[in-house]
Amino acid sequence: MSLSEGLSVRRAPADRTFAQGAGLLVGALMIVPLFYLVLRAFEADFDTALSMIFRPRTGWLLVNTAALTAGVLAFSTVIALPLAWLTTRTDLPARGVANVLAVLPLAVPGYVMAYALIGLSGNYGFMAEIFGVTFPRPYGWFGATLALTLYTFPYLYLNLRTAFQGLDASLEESARALGCGRAEVFRRVVLPHLIPALCAGWLVIGLYTIGDFGAVALMRFEVFSYTIYTQYSAAFDRVYASWLSLILIVIALLFVWGESRLRERQSYARTGSGAGAGPRRTALGRRGRIAGWAFVALVATMSIGLPVSVLTFWMTRSPLVAQLPDLVQSFGQSLSVAAPSAVLAAGLAMPVAWLAVRHPSPTSSLINRLAFVGYAVPPLAFALAFVFFALRAAPFLYQTHLLLVTAYALAFLALALGPIRSALYQARPSMEESARALGLGPAETFLRVTLPTIRPGVVAGMVLVLVIAMKELPIAFLLAPTGFRPLAITMFSRTSEGMLLQAAPFAAAIMAFSALFVGFILRHDSKVGGSR
Repeated sequence: MSLSEGLSVRRAPADRTFAQGAGLLVGALMIVPLFYLVLRAFEADFDTALSMIFRPRTGWLLVNTAALTAGVLAFSTVIALPLAWLTTRTDLPARGVANVLAVLPLAVPGYVMAYALIGLSGNYGFMAEIFGVTFPRPYGWFGATLALTLYTFPYLYLNLRTAFQGLDASLEESARALGCGRAEVFRRVVLPHLIPALCAGWLVIGLYTIGDFGAVALMRFEVFSYTIYTQYSAAFDRVYASWLSLILIVIALLFVWGESRLRERQSYARTGSGAGAGPRRTALGRRGRIAGWAFVALVATMSIGLPVSVLTFWMTRSPLVAQLPDLVQSFGQSLSVAAPSAVLAAGLAMPVAWLAVRHPSPTSSLINRLAFVGYAVPPLAFALAFVFFALRAAPFLYQTHLLLVTAYALAFLALALGPIRSALYQARPSMEESARALGLGPAETFLRVTLPTIRPGVVAGMVLVLVIAMKELPIAFLLAPTGFRPLAITMFSRTSEGMLLQAAPFAAAIMAFSALFVGFILRHDSKVGGSR
């Protein structure tokens, strides 16, 4: 055994022990607040708890939540599937432009899209003032479904686009050679191979819809998340709010379980030799190209043109200078929690990623799964758990920046974990072993060798958390300190009070900053596409 191997063998357990300790701490931070949420719910006696769970209002909320989720999933699929096919499997002109237009709606959060729909309608809205056409504001299920669909469909589009690009075209050619028509080939060959991408996209969209608060509140559609907030904030029945949160968590977990079961039933292994054939582009013809671009233009107009036009309309009705001080202050407050949240999330993700990559084991697998709890649990329920934790176990943390930053970091830890874990997979362990053989300790090896190697992944994870935290609404609503008015809260509060004119600059600022997230996705997508 060489000196390097001997040092690696002797020192690896110390590295693993430290990482496991840090990883278990991350897991504890995830589940301890949820324990206090359960504790608060079970303060009610058994009969009272049963009456809360099975009261008619709870069933009504369950129906509304299911209807909203089903509607968003259905309409997102109707939009995303044709877009993904047009940009990957056809000769549609300017496919790159169409791809950008399909991803850009991610810069318009659901509650900003709801603002745009509200500002579009009504007696003094955009349509009435510009075109003289008045129509009622789209409150209720339709308004909430439309707002969330126009924001979330790119998540499904990105998954389907990747699946279309990786699909072996020889499978379709074999089916055509056996006499199958185009429709039958799509139904029997293409669609089954899109199921993993559909499941992945549906999971993200479904979890977001189940936990959304901003769009449903502005559209006055009562689902679990909206009712949890009203029950807690108005202090009507906080035990009932706890039970509603637990029910919402169970719904989210059942959704995750259902997606995994659906995906696990499928098998997609190649059994033949050789490389798969690249995608064959379908010739659309002149009419097909016009129809394809008409569809792209319609989607872009609704998802991008609508909010931009409405925001421009409202912002030009009053000088921006008058609201500039409030806008700068709100932006600074948003950044004051988003930036440290991004740094903390990256710091918490590092030991989890290190264990998963360098020391895989049942313990590291458990820690890795616990790291995704914050992202899977609906935001309002997660925030309420931190409220009860702070009130019971750490009153000095209640309504402090530290508690808000910690909740943000844990809620978005999964976003930072992915890029860091990917970077660690690409980093060579031999460099770390060489540094240890030269006498460097674990901490010094990590700081001087590992961290510079994985820095791009760390930065990418921090950017993702920063952008998401800048526009986060439900967690901020429950955990924000008194007087804390970030962009999302200010914009939402003014919109809910009918102050569309005063809310416009804040909505525009959220959109502009969210464009960083879209730019990051497009940059990554172009790299992946170039590698093919």
